[in-house]
Amino acid sequence: MPQFCNVEFAKMTDIIKHRGIVENIEGSHVRVRIVQTSACSACSVKGHCNASESKEKLIDVFDMKASSYRIGEEVMIYGTTSMGMQAVLLAFGIPFLVLLITLFISMRFTGGDELRSALVALSALLPYYLIIYVCRNKLSKKFSFTLEPIKNN
Repeated sequence: MPQFCNVEFAKMTDIIKHRGIVENIEGSHVRVRIVQTSACSACSVKGHCNASESKEKLIDVFDMKASSYRIGEEVMIYGTTSMGMQAVLLAFGIPFLVLLITLFISMRFTGGDELRSALVALSALLPYYLIIYVCRNKLSKKFSFTLEPIKNN
């Protein structure tokens, strides 16, 4: 693995897994409810602190074995950290760069008019998110999760 300034970059093949409960099954589409908790939700003093939180999320999984699952069944849902990093890049990194570059270019062309430049920069995000919306089916295939039943002994 390459090193830079004594920092080792790890491969992004680590697996993210969550326990979930099957909410709905339609053909090969399975909707799974997971409880996403913050890091401090496992802390012993979380009841006395306002920083801990947990949220329920619904995850759509396309699985050819969907008929083998039952509503209410407990399952393990798997994804990769690289998939999460790519999602963050698409949702936040690229739009930030688009916003910043457009802002600086429009500041140059508007003679430093900050309000007009800010509006131009914000409006430049509309085509980006429109492209993301149009490509949502392709992206949903790229960002796919896998399911495994939890064997209760």
